[in-house]
Amino acid sequence: MKRIISAVIVFSLLLTPFFSVSAQSLSTTESTQSVFDMSGFPQWAKDIRRWEIVTFGVFPFSLFAVTFTTDMIRWYNANGMDFSAQGRRYAPWPLKSAGAVELSNEEFQRNLLLAAGLSMTLAFVDFFIVLSKRNNERRRLESSPPGSVIITRIPQEAEESDIAENGSDTE
Repeated sequence: MKRIISAVIVFSLLLTPFFSVSAQSLSTTESTQSVFDMSGFPQWAKDIRRWEIVTFGVFPFSLFAVTFTTDMIRWYNANGMDFSAQGRRYAPWPLKSAGAVELSNEEFQRNLLLAAGLSMTLAFVDFFIVLSKRNNERRRLESSPPGSVIITRIPQEAEESDIAENGSDTE
């Protein structure tokens, strides 16, 4: 049975070059057209996407902070933060000694839930800060006198690519 399995694996590895797909390179016009355009999405969808990105981006850091804090509290409650080899069994990660007492399943699940809650809280704080800035900018634009010129700045690279596409810098 082992010989049959190894023969099938060797045979499939030998046939791999015949079934390979070569990579396709994009020309310069195709690569500039493949830029993802977010202008078609409503603002609430963009806000939800930003909230999601912030939540998942902050999660590893919040998990580390919650685990470290939990370990510090356990260490203090177990023996008053004793620095002897026996006393460091409850210490947080960089100070742990050999034979350290690991978190129980319940404590680990609590840490995950606390970290998730902290991540979501920070994402909501970010959402409200961005919303406040957006509203302040809208109010500033609305409070300008009628007929005033609103200048929108675009990045230099986008300007250059528009010039290259249109053939001149004036429209």
